[in-house]
Amino acid sequence: MNTTCCGLFCLPRCPRLPLSLVLTFALCTVARGQSSTKPEFQYEVGDVRVSIPTADEPRVKSFGKESLQAAAKYLETGAASWLQRDKACVNCHTTGPYMTDYTAWSRRFGQPNEAVLKNFVKAVPKEIEAVRETETKGFKFYPGAFFAVWRTAGLAEWDRHVTGKLSEPTERSFRDMFARQSENGAFVSHGEVEIPHITTDFELSLQAARAITAAPGWLAGLKDETLTAGVEKLKQYLRTSPPKNDFDRVLKLQLAHYLPDLVSCSDRDAALALLTSKQHADGGWSTRDMSPVNDWHYEMSPFVLKLIQNLPDADKPESDAYMTALAIVLFRQSNIPVCDPRIQKGLTWLKREQRESGRWWMHSLYRGNYHYTTYIATIQAIKALELCGELDALTAKSN
Repeated sequence: MNTTCCGLFCLPRCPRLPLSLVLTFALCTVARGQSSTKPEFQYEVGDVRVSIPTADEPRVKSFGKESLQAAAKYLETGAASWLQRDKACVNCHTTGPYMTDYTAWSRRFGQPNEAVLKNFVKAVPKEIEAVRETETKGFKFYPGAFFAVWRTAGLAEWDRHVTGKLSEPTERSFRDMFARQSENGAFVSHGEVEIPHITTDFELSLQAARAITAAPGWLAGLKDETLTAGVEKLKQYLRTSPPKNDFDRVLKLQLAHYLPDLVSCSDRDAALALLTSKQHADGGWSTRDMSPVNDWHYEMSPFVLKLIQNLPDADKPESDAYMTALAIVLFRQSNIPVCDPRIQKGLTWLKREQRESGRWWMHSLYRGNYHYTTYIATIQAIKALELCGELDALTAKSN
């Protein structure tokens, strides 16, 4: 057997085996522990090594069932790999999106990885204790808020899509999450920013809203007075908080999807018009069009500012996979039909831009090294395709 590198996986391969079988074989390889704190690859599981994404990776020759299966393998590998890191934390760029979105596609790609679930459950405190608000550089927040929100959203979506019933760890995670809610009802985003996740307080609080609406029966059966008060404060914050940037403004559409009563018809129409105005001539959207650099977070580090400002297309950002996919998701969650020209142009862009490895390339706007935003973009792209019936069509074609 020779060694092959397809731009994503580097592993032993028989030249006669198709890539799909190679990936299946590789993902069944017994995993070995990771000792390096600075890996050479984006993800690594056993003999499967996921190369660090680059803009130079060739685009897929034929979008379809095989390329989507490759995307699923990439997402599975990323989640499994993260568990082997020295600090296998719940995060917003790999295991978080895996739990919140990949779990919905179990009937497409198979049972989600239960080791990821166990990692999330293990992260829930056994005893819920009061959390003290802290302050840094004039900004007040509750430590661990974004960690608790992503953990809870992931557990809630697992319960919703995999087991169909609310679990005790998820209930406990909710209590810990609301112990970290600020007085104004928000979940305050603090620390370093991972654009497009953990950016503004509205974006993080929206993830909390997703969690309370996803968990089977949790909101409808809520009787605890403290938690009920927390939910009402969260709703009030999401209803009345002024948007920090255009990203917050278009995310009103997702809030309307989760909690329709919190968004007026005029705000919804304004958000749809804004999102439409941001579409590029090539059919895509750009994340960087959604906010001035300084307004992504309450404090942007000099390193991140320099990184974004020095990108080759800084003056006129090109379309990217994450925002293109999210725009399609927002249109579909707003009941815009798939035949709408805006969606069709976006779908054409997405299908054209998938890479040979199955993933969708996205430059990290955080550190610019391992480009974990590629994972986020791939998750969002599959979600957009799912909401447009593309996965149904692909399944039908294969029968």
